[in-house]
Amino acid sequence: MLAAQDELAAACGAGAGRPLVVDVGAPVGTAYRVLAEARRRVPDSCELVARFHSGLTGAAAELAAGRLDVSFGRIAGLPAAVRAGLEHQPVRLEPVAVLLPAGHPLAGGEAVPLARLAGETLYAGAGNPHTAEWTELAARLFEGRGIAMAAPFPEIEGAEEFVRVVRKRGWSVLASVEFIEVPGMVLRLVVDPVPLSPVGMVWRRGLRHPGLDALRDTARELGERDGWRTPPGEDWWLPAADAEAMGVAAGGR
Repeated sequence: MLAAQDELAAACGAGAGRPLVVDVGAPVGTAYRVLAEARRRVPDSCELVARFHSGLTGAAAELAAGRLDVSFGRIAGLPAAVRAGLEHQPVRLEPVAVLLPAGHPLAGGEAVPLARLAGETLYAGAGNPHTAEWTELAARLFEGRGIAMAAPFPEIEGAEEFVRVVRKRGWSVLASVEFIEVPGMVLRLVVDPVPLSPVGMVWRRGLRHPGLDALRDTARELGERDGWRTPPGEDWWLPAADAEAMGVAAGGR
């Protein structure tokens, strides 16, 4: 470990150049945890700058243009032509959860069986072009299960505004187990099966930067330590294309 840190310090000191711009979506969750740990490992000369915009679809254009260096999300939801210009490292199979008003009939238990969501309407980013890959994953999950997608709504920018809009409109929200806290609402794991949200680290093809090396090493080590890339022992759901991108055998029912 010390030798690796010495090598990283030397690489940064040799002229890493500009800061590395990393979109982590929100100051909570898997991506932010990877960034925070990587920052602890790099010397002061290696700057990792956080950006808090959600959606890999939107980030992909920024990556291609060089305005962004690294993002996180569901790469299988991007068009093949876009994926061709990107590199990817699987980070975590993140269990899906549902954010419910505290008084909702399903909020009382520790988890919500997927079948119990039949008849519910969930917000999953419809109307926000930057998060199209998440909305498409939700549509696949909802199909044939009697779960409705909330009507399209303009992009909601920032955690504070998200909280305001969600509470005002009384939405239930498709989320993951790593999510911002919303006063008056509770986060419940979805089970039977457990839907998985595939979180990968994505960067522009050919990018070389010691900060990227630190992020990749950190994501790999955290994943190995905490079992991030291992599917749960119980029944789980993940589309075949996403399973292939994440390096696991397809599952679902």
